[in-house]
Amino acid sequence: NLFCSRYKRSITVASDKTMITKVASDVGRIFLLVCLVFSVPPCSTTFRLTSPWGWRCINETCVKQENDGVRSLADLSTCKLTCGQDSTIWPSPTGFLKIAPQTVHFLLESLTLRGITAPTDQVKELVEKAFHIFRDNVGKNIPEGGGKATVMGPFHKQVTSHRVFVAVTVTGRVTRLSLETSEAYTLGITTRGDVTNATVLAGDFFGARHALETLSQLIEYDELAGVLQIVSTAAVVDAPVYKYRGILLDTSRNFFSVRAIERTLDAMAASKLNTLHWHITDTHSFPLYLESLPRMAFFGAYSPREIYRAADVRHLVEYGRVRGVRVLPEFPAPAHAGNGWQWAQKQGLGKLGVCLNQEPWQSYCVEPPCGQLNIINNNTYNILAQIYKELLDIFSPLDLFHFGGSKVNLNCWNTTEEIVAHLEKEGHGRDHESFYRLWGSFQKSALDLLTQANQGKQIPGILWTSQLTEKDRIESHLDPQQYIIQILTNRTDKMIKSLLTKGYRVIFSNQDAWNLGCGFGNLSPSGKSWCINYKGWQAVYDNSPNNISATLTGSSHRNLILGGEAVLWSHHVDDTTLDSKLWPRGAALAERLWTNPDTNWEAAETRFVHHRQRLVRRGIMAQRVQPEWCRQNEGHCYL
Repeated sequence: NLFCSRYKRSITVASDKTMITKVASDVGRIFLLVCLVFSVPPCSTTFRLTSPWGWRCINETCVKQENDGVRSLADLSTCKLTCGQDSTIWPSPTGFLKIAPQTVHFLLESLTLRGITAPTDQVKELVEKAFHIFRDNVGKNIPEGGGKATVMGPFHKQVTSHRVFVAVTVTGRVTRLSLETSEAYTLGITTRGDVTNATVLAGDFFGARHALETLSQLIEYDELAGVLQIVSTAAVVDAPVYKYRGILLDTSRNFFSVRAIERTLDAMAASKLNTLHWHITDTHSFPLYLESLPRMAFFGAYSPREIYRAADVRHLVEYGRVRGVRVLPEFPAPAHAGNGWQWAQKQGLGKLGVCLNQEPWQSYCVEPPCGQLNIINNNTYNILAQIYKELLDIFSPLDLFHFGGSKVNLNCWNTTEEIVAHLEKEGHGRDHESFYRLWGSFQKSALDLLTQANQGKQIPGILWTSQLTEKDRIESHLDPQQYIIQILTNRTDKMIKSLLTKGYRVIFSNQDAWNLGCGFGNLSPSGKSWCINYKGWQAVYDNSPNNISATLTGSSHRNLILGGEAVLWSHHVDDTTLDSKLWPRGAALAERLWTNPDTNWEAAETRFVHHRQRLVRRGIMAQRVQPEWCRQNEGHCYL
């Protein structure tokens, strides 16, 4: 008993940046094994197996070596933190970066917010909330039973007396994200004696929040010392390349709990993504409970439990805001409108939806169940006006709104008697262009209704690429000053060139790289699918909107490309698999859009794997990228 308790203490003392001696490593292990075999209490209750391995930084690579008691080795997290300039920061900063290879140790309770300088109380309150999130994330680095300052001797005093102070200065009043928000920041870390000061300067709250995220990534848990450590000196100047950096989550095909969406927002914040595109409804279900139109969810939700109430939405909007993420609603129309719209005819409003659940579905939509709005019924517009008004209230304030606008099936309208009769009455034929004109007229009315619901202030609308955005048709129906087009086609599609040369702002979501729902089976019950191939993180990372634009047009069109978004249609996803489907691939997207590096995925692999570990520590069940052996032996698992 005496030996075990003393030996454990001697091992702890040895972690004071000195080596466990060869005698301790050879003889001591034998006695520790004896302790374990005979279940000696000091060992059985507090024993933690030591390792003969450590890591050494050689040419900016952490090399695994056996501890011979002569050379000083670090644990893996410490090595990654100090080996190379941006070895732990994700996404990589775009400006000046300097990080010292030394660290100082501290206890979590010694990490405090020293002061906030901000122009308004609202900004100050947001910074305080962001700091609490930051501190909580730092605490998640500590494994169970760690961070207790168990180290004895002089090192114990150094750790317990060291203080880490954070000071934040925000110069602007912005508290809501928009396409004009800078999100830039500078971060400085200095250490003198037993005090480390971290200083954040940003023009807006969102930049300050990003700075705190970067600061959290410059802090790791030291396995040998059993406490937290922070780099002693650092300077970071950083700002995103693209203003729009998003993830789409579809909650219609399958329902996701509020907690699952919170986790998604947490992971987005850790990766500096800034837009959660919420595809709330579709033909499959209508899970949004609207106070003014309760029948929509009554008829459209999968069950009474699988709905989002106004309080849920407001909570998620605020949850995202303090983490630097806007929650952007999509209310798809005129297609993707089915279940939830059945009630109107019995209420004397006529058919608001047509082709609802119609068979054979292949004739009326791209996947079952079918459904499109009846765009010649005036009551359809009255209902839309109510929906827009309530969406503007619960998502308030909105700087963007997604109208959907994809996958319209002309045959659905062409086989609907009242729509055909309307065209004939107006003197139009039943050719494609007649239906496109009708569709264009609907879209104009939808934008007008949204503007009226927003008290006359126009909100930029987003539309998916579709037949309406084709080069010979788009200018007749969609004003480039009013609409942003989200690219859902392949990177080689000539429509991309047409959109950019005509001056339309675009968001890239080209399906050949940024559709994260592919590769898990056919999306179509017919067995035919364009979504067979899985999109690995390497393909996500290397997909550059700038390069696509340059290839197609000869110009990067940086002023027109707002950014990009990875989409996750939930055909094969629910709460149980959401994290692993999105992450860490969503983080690969994040660096592409924040940094837009000139290098490909290979240069980022080590940091990417480390960031995946960070997400897991924060409660995100991100998919494994490679075996743990590869993480511990950098550079050996190459193609």
